Amino acid sequence: MLDAPLEGAVCGQCWTAAHFAAGNYDGALRDIIHAFKYEGRRSLAVRLGAMLRESGADVLRDAACVVPVPLHPWKRLRRGFNQASDLAHRVGLPVVHALWRVHATSAQQGLTATARRRNVRGAFRLSPWLPRAARDRCIEDRIVVLIDDVRTTGATLEACSEVLTNAGAREVRTLTLARAALHHR
Repeated sequence: MLDAPLEGAVCGQCWTAAHFAAGNYDGALRDIIHAFKYEGRRSLAVRLGAMLRESGADVLRDAACVVPVPLHPWKRLRRGFNQASDLAHRVGLPVVHALWRVHATSAQQGLTATARRRNVRGAFRLSPWLPRAARDRCIEDRIVVLIDDVRTTGATLEACSEVLTNAGAREVRTLTLARAALHHR
C-alpha cells in the first residue's frame, strides 16, 4: 500500500486504472448521486447498481464478495441507509458487511489528500459481527471488491482496504459510481 499515491509515487492515470469508477463525478451523474444519497431516493440504487455491475464487470470477475464502505452508526441512523450497501446489494455478488466504522470522521469534502488520509486513519475495523465462517468463506485468501459511491483521493478506500488485507484478503479491488476530479492545492 502506498502512503501518498497522488503525491508522486504513482501517476494519476495508473491510480485511476487501479481503482475503477463507472464515471466522473460531475453533471447528471453527480446530480443523481446527490438525489440518491442526500435526498433519500433509494429507488435510484437499482439503476446505479446495474451501472456498477455492467461497467465494473472486470473488477467483479473472480471476486468472492463485495464489501460496502460503512457509515458511522450515528450517520447511518441520521441518513436512514448506507448508500454503499444499497449499491453493493445490486451488483450480483454476496455482500459481506465486514467493516465497522469506529470513528465519526469529519466530512471529507474540501479536505486535501493528506488531510483526508489523516481524517480516516484508524476509522475502520473488522466488524465485530462478522461471523468467522463468513470471514473464512469470503475474505481470507479471496478477492474482495470494496463498494462506495464516490472516490476522490481514495483515502477512505485505502483505509478500508488495509483492514481487509490485514484480515487475510488476497486482493482488494475498488468499485465506485464516480471519481471526483482532484484539485491540487
